[in-house]
This record gives sequence, C-alpha cells and structure tokens, in this order.
Amino acid sequence: MTSQQIAPALVPAFAPSGTLRASINLGNPILANRAPAGGDPVGVSIDLAYEFGRRLGVPVELVVFEKAAASVDAVRAEEADIGFFAVDPARSEGLLFTAPYVLIEGSYLVPESSALTENGQVDREGARISVGSGSAYDLFLTRAIQHAGIIRLQGAPAALAALREGEVEVAAGIRQLLEGEAARASGVRVLPGRFMVIQQAMGIPAARGTAAQEALASFVEEMKASGFVAEALERHRIEGALVAPAAQPSF
Repeated sequence: MTSQQIAPALVPAFAPSGTLRASINLGNPILANRAPAGGDPVGVSIDLAYEFGRRLGVPVELVVFEKAAASVDAVRAEEADIGFFAVDPARSEGLLFTAPYVLIEGSYLVPESSALTENGQVDREGARISVGSGSAYDLFLTRAIQHAGIIRLQGAPAALAALREGEVEVAAGIRQLLEGEAARASGVRVLPGRFMVIQQAMGIPAARGTAAQEALASFVEEMKASGFVAEALERHRIEGALVAPAAQPSF
C-alpha cells in the first residue's frame, strides 16, 4: 500500500510549534508502557505517533501522563496536538476523534470468595465498584450502573488495591490488566466475558478543524489496513486487543 502523505497546508494544524506533541497515557498498558532503563515509553500509540510525525515531516515530542483523564485534558487544552483515547460521549467536547484503531475489553475483578459469577450480577444495591477516575470505564459505568456504588480512585493500581484490601466488592478495568493482577497473586479472579468494548481512537483539539480530522482519520484507516497496527501489537507482545474493523463510509 502506498503511504498517504499529509497535505503541506495541514502541517501547521497538527504541529503549530513545528513539533508534533503526542499525549501518551501510561495508564493503559495495551497502548503504552514504560521502557526499561528509563527510556521513552513504548507501545502501539507511540509507534503511531512517530509514524504520523514522519508523514508530517516534523519531530515528535511525547507528553506522558499516568491517567487517561489528564491525557485527554492536555489535548483539549491544546497542550498536546494529538492523543490516543477511548471514544466516549463525555469526551466529545473540545475534541475531534477518528474511528477506532484498537478494540479492548473492559471486565470485572472480584475476590475468589465472591458469589458473583457473571457481569450482570455486579449492579446490585450495596455493591461497590472501584475504577480509575476519569477512565473509559468510569465514564461508561457512570451511565450504566443503576444500583451499585462507584468508587473513583487515582488510577488502576489504586482501584485494584481497593479490591485486595476489601474496600470494594468489584474492580473494573482493562481485561488484560485484571488478568495480570489475578496471575500476580492468588485471592482474586476475573469474571467471564466483558461489560464493555473500549474503542481506542486518535484525537485532536476541535480547534484544529475538520480537514485535519479527516486527514488523521485517513491515516488511522491506512494504519489498520496496512497491518501496521496488528504488527505493532504483536511486536509489543500485546494480548487482549483486536485491530478495529475498517470505518464505514458516511453518506
């Protein structure tokens, strides 16, 4: 597949400073992880950022955050030029998204001794669900949960710790992360299936305009179709994520 070049007139819309500032969320290990020995983060989102910077012909600066909410806020405030976010209606203000490039499952973690056996049993009176504040799971559960309480904490590690310490009955998060927690030490288990599918997309500040959004959307579609995203997931040994299908044309 021939690489699609970005129109030179759009370069200032993406990198007004001359450098493409990419907002990176280390709270989602499927997309980004810390590199050993203190190097730059690694992951599919970083690979996409550098490839997009190459298309623009500008250097890339990684603006790194520990939580999704802070990463989103940086792009919305134009403190970063592009970002990698879960698509959610609550994040639409001030941002323009592409179609998703990766799909991730959101699941529940419970104590081994819990009577819960399926996702539909979680939303009940008296139950407490811990979740990283401002994450895609928080936004989704805020709309979907009607009976259980949602305990919002500062990041996934705190949400998992709350479950281990008996402060909540359920922890919500990325299935891969929860499976890793269950494998790390006994005492917890992941409920079968998923309660949501997270659509990970790229986004830009809304002020950059629809022409820039369309160019970024075309880039994402090419990265999926060419195998770039699939190869990045394999190279970084990521399990539990699927390449999103091609976006359907809007007429």
